[in-house]
Amino acid sequence: MNQWFVYLIRATDQSIYTGITTDVERRFNEHLNGRAGAKYFRGRSPEKVVFVEGGHDRSSASIREAQIKKLSRQHKLDLIKS
Repeated sequence: MNQWFVYLIRATDQSIYTGITTDVERRFNEHLNGRAGAKYFRGRSPEKVVFVEGGHDRSSASIREAQIKKLSRQHKLDLIKS
């Protein structure tokens, strides 16, 4: 069974994207190259993975992703700092 990760990427416009994957490096490269990347990055470019949280299965990663997406920008920045 694969381990799932929740990750945050800072974009070049300083916005923060939240996603889940089993391979953070591969997924970042997909966003970077535009192939199989999120539509979110069509108007902006991914800059850097700024947060990774592991230890999830598919279900708990999706739940955690939804929780993070509901956070304010400031709370996301606090999460990144922790």
